[in-house]
Amino acid sequence: MSIPRSRILFLLAMLGCVGLIGSALVMEHMMGLEPCPLCIMQRIVVIALGVLFLVAALHNPGGTGYRRYAFIGLLTAGSGVALSLRQLWLQSLPPEEVPACAPPLDYMLESFPLTEVLEFMLSGTGDCAEVQWVFLGLSIPAWTLICFSLFTLFSLYELFRARQRERLFS
Repeated sequence: MSIPRSRILFLLAMLGCVGLIGSALVMEHMMGLEPCPLCIMQRIVVIALGVLFLVAALHNPGGTGYRRYAFIGLLTAGSGVALSLRQLWLQSLPPEEVPACAPPLDYMLESFPLTEVLEFMLSGTGDCAEVQWVFLGLSIPAWTLICFSLFTLFSLYELFRARQRERLFS
């Protein structure tokens, strides 16, 4: 059994990103779970990965091009891993060490410079330490960590697979 071509794999990875965003929207709008700043940042990373994977699948660039897309995917998924780990760390803190909650995002965007809003979002707040939903003993950031780790492994696989292909056909 052979492994599907890179184009198909990038398309499947993009569909995984669509599924993650769909799940996030269901949790927000149907289950009433309000996303914290780190959750919003993780959504942005998932959307960026989805767009990258879609462009790679549509472009179908060949060995060197897939290696470039895989490298960008590796960096992007790695940032998602870092955001998920940050949120899991905040959730593991004792209540007295949890940072203060921030005002709502729309208020911050109206009242603060964009750089301060991004700093708030990246560092996390008390909102990020709240565990709102658990499935199979894992919270939402633990599940996103698993997904980002899989996207990282996929990107690494494509990065090294592309190098192999280049050696074979050049």
